Amino acid sequence: MSKAKSLYSCSACGATSPKWQGQCPGCGEWNTLVEGVAESRASRFEALAADGAVRQLHEVETAELPRTATGMAELDRVLGGGLVPGGVVLIGGDPGIGKSTLLLQALTRLAQAHKVLYVSGEESPQQIALRAKRLQLESAPVALMAEIGLEKILASLAKETPQVAVIDSIQTLYTETLTSAPGSVAQVRECAAQLTRFAKRTGTTILLVGHVTKEGALAGPRVLEHIVDAVLYFEGDTHSSFRLIRAIKNRFGAVNELGVFAMTDRGLREVSNPSALFLSQHAEPVAGSCVLVTQEGSRPMLVEVQALVDDAHSPQPKRLTVGLEQNRLALLLAVLHRHAGIAAFDQDVFINAVGGVRINEPAADLAVLLAIVSSLKDRPLPEKLVVFGEVGLAGEVRPVQRGQERLKEAAKLGFTHAIVPKANRPRQAIEGMTITAVERLADAVDAAL
Repeated sequence: MSKAKSLYSCSACGATSPKWQGQCPGCGEWNTLVEGVAESRASRFEALAADGAVRQLHEVETAELPRTATGMAELDRVLGGGLVPGGVVLIGGDPGIGKSTLLLQALTRLAQAHKVLYVSGEESPQQIALRAKRLQLESAPVALMAEIGLEKILASLAKETPQVAVIDSIQTLYTETLTSAPGSVAQVRECAAQLTRFAKRTGTTILLVGHVTKEGALAGPRVLEHIVDAVLYFEGDTHSSFRLIRAIKNRFGAVNELGVFAMTDRGLREVSNPSALFLSQHAEPVAGSCVLVTQEGSRPMLVEVQALVDDAHSPQPKRLTVGLEQNRLALLLAVLHRHAGIAAFDQDVFINAVGGVRINEPAADLAVLLAIVSSLKDRPLPEKLVVFGEVGLAGEVRPVQRGQERLKEAAKLGFTHAIVPKANRPRQAIEGMTITAVERLADAVDAAL
């Protein structure tokens, strides 16, 4: 019997190579080629269109895609308004973060008006039923199926014709057309492609659960993220009760939307006012604390930024950030020294975003610098003060997007003073709020202290 031919596949991009190499020829990543069995090249796919005819763009009939609300407002926000017929959504997150709990809760609410199917490749129906009983959802009309064979799953989907189906998880599935093990690059890519074709052809909405690597990225080839319509990340510290769900790709809505949940003994509970989670309750103003108004998608959110500046006890002062980009801290400290005359080269500087939230936008620059100055001088910032603005290398305070919405959100939560870029000064006064518009970093430091 002839020996099966080996083929090496990249776990990052899915490229193949006939022999092992240290570097992937497709994406250039190192040590990502994994050995597998070369598969047949027989075509197993159907086209998305009924025929392969060429048509003009203006001749294609279009209609507004209807949305199916999941019954969970925070999840609908991240999805762009709800589920789209024929859409494929990939949800990733750390083990035990609550992915299965979230989807089970969403399915039980959808089941009140829609036909749903929960396919589990990791748990038995008894285990799922126990979770539903713990969440007091056992009476919901949710169809269950424990299977990892793709062909059987597709046959059941065709027979049951559900409007929404959950596959938990894509790494456990295998197709008989391939000989590699479940979870391999070829199996994950093939199963996801087959399920996507089924969803587009029948209009069934499919939610896929994906595993993540140690680095927090979705396991399997990156091509998996390109196949699906939306990619959601479920984030949060397992030692904390708060969970964040973030969209990093969405063909039917905006990206970078954020949904906030709290994990309770009855499952995940939606948090309608997340700003309250990320603001500490101090009895009196403390040095090193500054409130930032950040923008997560369409939602303005208030986050407390804390700074601790202390004398360095080593030749190399420490620079540590939690929730913010660490490389940007060194840049901001250089700008603070050059354009505001405040040096911290002999100080340890620690920055923390309260509540475990991660801030990626440059609008946090001004709040971080004012928190550092407040801690360095041991002088608290004024009470009920909010700050936002990007700081450039020339010491200028640059405008940010949606400044008016940020100020209205802060005023709604009782803040009475704001330091903002001059270009973000509102044309009409906001009731109950005094706004200080600044052009330079030095002006902002003077206004705050």
